[in-house]
Amino acid sequence: MNTPGMARFLGIDPGPRESAFVVWDGNGVIECGDFSNGTLAGYLEAANGITVACEWIESFGMAVGREVFETVYAIGTFGAVRPDLRLVPRRDVKLHLCGSLRAKDTNIRQALIDRFGPVGTKKNPGPLAGISKHRWSALAVAVTACDLRSTDHEASFHKPVLLPTDDP
Repeated sequence: MNTPGMARFLGIDPGPRESAFVVWDGNGVIECGDFSNGTLAGYLEAANGITVACEWIESFGMAVGREVFETVYAIGTFGAVRPDLRLVPRRDVKLHLCGSLRAKDTNIRQALIDRFGPVGTKKNPGPLAGISKHRWSALAVAVTACDLRSTDHEASFHKPVLLPTDDP
């Protein structure tokens, strides 16, 4: 999974029980899939030398149900095995790839195809081979993490805080 000298980014579209992931090297999809959250946590724990970014859930004042809380719990599980986990909000992905907060999934998908080329076919795979359904969101997170060192609204509350010491 890790080739020396090649930066890789793993993007996650989290779900309450299963999450999509995409490993991206800046030019194409290296690996992608859908795992149960427990399996993905184990995969992340073993994924050394790779930047891991997960779509972060933000509240906009609407009531949410059980699935949202289960998804947030899954994100916490991923963060427990990867303290360096980047939490990238959907709005930052939309702004980066489409330049608009009004962008929908279809706009993001089209922006990725316009930039990197088609998915292709089994006989003639393109740079986005294997991408479908929730993997589009995982790819969008991976590309955003690859392109930007950090985003405007990236969550950082889970990062360790260095406290000043009493040493002179």
